[in-house]
Amino acid sequence: MRRGGHASGWGPLARIGEWPYLLLFLTISFWSGNAIVGRAVSGHVPPIGMAFWRWTLAGLIVLAFAWPKVREEWPIVRRHWRIVVLLSILGITIFNTFLYIGLQDTQAINALLMQTAMPVLIILWGFALFRERVTRLQMAGLLVSLSGAAAVISRGDPMALLALEWNVGDVWVLGAVGCYAGYTTLLRLRPPISASVFLAVSFLTGATFLVPLYLWEMLVGGRTLPLDMTTFGAIGYVTLFPSILAYACFNRGVAMVGANVAGQFMYLLPLVGGLMSVAFLGERLLWTHGLGLALIVSGLWLAARGQKRKGGG
Repeated sequence: MRRGGHASGWGPLARIGEWPYLLLFLTISFWSGNAIVGRAVSGHVPPIGMAFWRWTLAGLIVLAFAWPKVREEWPIVRRHWRIVVLLSILGITIFNTFLYIGLQDTQAINALLMQTAMPVLIILWGFALFRERVTRLQMAGLLVSLSGAAAVISRGDPMALLALEWNVGDVWVLGAVGCYAGYTTLLRLRPPISASVFLAVSFLTGATFLVPLYLWEMLVGGRTLPLDMTTFGAIGYVTLFPSILAYACFNRGVAMVGANVAGQFMYLLPLVGGLMSVAFLGERLLWTHGLGLALIVSGLWLAARGQKRKGGG
């Protein structure tokens, strides 16, 4: 796997481009907000419309800054068009569209919970596609972090996990998680282009594949995008933070520490999402948040140690 990735061309982001764990934590923070916003506007903003405009605007914004590099590196993109299209469909077209559809029927906490399955799915994808094995320390870190996520979700009561209600929305979210695990695993095959070019091309490619679904939602489903401040605020947030900034941070982090270690940061989703609920929704801070944080960080440390031993570092 390539180490280091492409951090050039991102201005202030390039300054923290050598701190993969900070980049991955920022990613999780932005994605936690994505689930909360997606659920908050689920009855107001159509899911496919939200996904289409999110990626279209994000792609155009990045393209405006990356256009000279896009023209320069376009021959490389064209040579590797198959993997670019596959990554765009998995990570852009499908993932967030399925997530927003699922959030029409399920709770944000359920969506955050199911995304903690991603580290295991990444390991399975890695073994199936590349015969990549995990070390004992990585597996131990996975289990410790999983217990931390469970502590946050259950609030210290294991029976609370059994009390969660599941519905068809959860199936959509689980499908989204499986696709993004595949995207994360396949990132090692991305073409040797700069980060800004990869984001611009993948965002706009993913948005292009959403066009027929968006038309179906409007013409058959009868759901059009309401032009009000709620819609503008929601799309503005998901365009800037969970899209442009999160994908730049995540792709860079995966390039530096590998898919397996990066995937384990998903265990932070229920913790960060819970803390956001405390900050923005007035929910109470519980002792299980502290326990969960300690366990998750310990698991991430073990996984990182296992990755270094595996790589001979």
